[in-house]
Amino acid sequence: MADWHSHYQNEDEEDQEEAEENEADSKNAGRDSLIFLIDASEAMFEVNSEDLSAFDMTIQCVRSVYTSKIISSHRDLLAVVFFGTEKHKNSVDFKHVYVLHDLDTPGAKRVLELDQFQGEKGYKTFKENLGHSTDGSLGEALWTCSNLFSDVRLKMSHKRIMLFSNDDDPHAKDSSKARTARTKASDLRETGIILDLMHLRKPGGFDISLFYRDIVSVAEDEDTAVQVEESARLDDLLRKVRAKDHKKRALARLNLKLGEGLEVSVGVYNLIRSATRPSAVRLYRETNEPVKSKTRWFNGETGSLLLPSDTKKAQVYGHRQIVLEKDETEELKRFDHPGLVLIGFKPLFLLKKHHYIRSSQFIYPEESVISGSTTLFSALLTKCLERKVYAVCRYTPRRNTPPRFVALLPQEEQLDDQNVQTIPPGFHLIYLPYADDIRKVNCTGRAVANQDQIEKMKSVVQKLRFIYRPESFENPVIQRHFRNLEALALDLKEPEPMEDLTLPKNDMMDRRIGQLAEEFVELVYPPDYNPETKSQQKRKQGDTAGGAEKKPKVEVPLSEVEVKQYLQGGTLGKLTVPMLKEVCKQYGLKGSKKQELIDAITGHFAEN
Repeated sequence: MADWHSHYQNEDEEDQEEAEENEADSKNAGRDSLIFLIDASEAMFEVNSEDLSAFDMTIQCVRSVYTSKIISSHRDLLAVVFFGTEKHKNSVDFKHVYVLHDLDTPGAKRVLELDQFQGEKGYKTFKENLGHSTDGSLGEALWTCSNLFSDVRLKMSHKRIMLFSNDDDPHAKDSSKARTARTKASDLRETGIILDLMHLRKPGGFDISLFYRDIVSVAEDEDTAVQVEESARLDDLLRKVRAKDHKKRALARLNLKLGEGLEVSVGVYNLIRSATRPSAVRLYRETNEPVKSKTRWFNGETGSLLLPSDTKKAQVYGHRQIVLEKDETEELKRFDHPGLVLIGFKPLFLLKKHHYIRSSQFIYPEESVISGSTTLFSALLTKCLERKVYAVCRYTPRRNTPPRFVALLPQEEQLDDQNVQTIPPGFHLIYLPYADDIRKVNCTGRAVANQDQIEKMKSVVQKLRFIYRPESFENPVIQRHFRNLEALALDLKEPEPMEDLTLPKNDMMDRRIGQLAEEFVELVYPPDYNPETKSQQKRKQGDTAGGAEKKPKVEVPLSEVEVKQYLQGGTLGKLTVPMLKEVCKQYGLKGSKKQELIDAITGHFAEN
């Protein structure tokens, strides 16, 4: 046993399960890559009625994506390419195509480079440094974007190009360039690169059918290739970009076993995840480069390096140390292969709100894995909705993960007035608690309010009611953290001001409630009740450490016989410090700490 390193593991796997699932997709999958392909023609710089040009809107939108990516998806790759410029800069030496940013992770330097092109001053900077040209080719610009993807040696999961333009027919007078653009767009589609059009308002309207209907591609998870409505405002443009850039990545792809030999392939998705501050990154003091930590185990007695085969895991059971091999510990955790196994069905009314223990997930059929999954999944969903039942399943999300019982709650598809899907059809995967997770609390001696008190409280609640929308409240700690980072990275004098929306609006509440609060206090509390006075009295009674009441002073001193009884019984230490000080005062002894007082009393009676 001296040569073994025993490692005791005491982790709550259930508490870490959700955090592991949230990070699984970003760690295991490749990086998302996005190229902003921006039309740099003079028409893009024409100012509208709001003193904002289409180019200004585009740069602000790109800047917003950059800053949000730095916070939420710093591993993603972004690039900015202008076409229709007088000068050019690209690896293929195409004319009128200028690569401002190669595909790389976003950073503060890139954001500052975008800021120089904003506003009237930015237009002058752009015209002096890059210029405009009408001889540009969209096909060559798409070719340049394709090369940017090819030059990246990292694994990429999504490749997307967002084209910003307010020209609905860029090659109306040159059929050869139009043909080249269509051909190159088709090549991009075949290689898995998605091309989206973010068209901006132009005088007379933007007609997609003239040119771009054959250019823009359709992603597998999207119903339409391009939105018909053109963007006239920055908010509309941002909404389009965020909708296209939103990841629809499956957390896992599993099989739902409905019976012997009957399985359906489904994808598991996280509809919501907690927003947290990013973990701290350790940097080397001299070079400011990230530091990689490496853990090594050494024998405590010999100091020799321990290899993985030399280390084992152990658990004390029955006063014995049970040593296990690594394969044995993994086998203990393995209950079943990853997947969902149908157990049965229950009526919907049996699923209660107090069964909620963590955020649910969503499952949707994966036709590419098992053919026919969509049809069978749809039939199961329809029958569950008709009969108002939910399915109970055993869920094993990953290998070496204990199974959980889950409820598959059916959800019907919902469409808006324009027959656009607002809520998808599928099952919500709800984690169910075990029997010992729920306990009943017996409340005895409860005070029951009378009818007048109930009615008055109803009036108070009615006055303070408001519609709660989670998206209206930002986490102040996270927002303050990122504003400080932004100010540091962009060399701002001070962070952007932030309003803490979680704080109660006392002035508005006082205006709404009026005299109701005082009337309620008169009905419920006694006439002499004053909460402020009561709290002050409690603080006066507490000691300086705050909380515990002071011990009352000793009014009757201990007799000599009582002190000797404590000495003989060896229980002198049970007396409090004030009592010991009173005894020392009687016999002229000195001391401040408890042990000093006890020694002084013991020495005095030992001499006598």
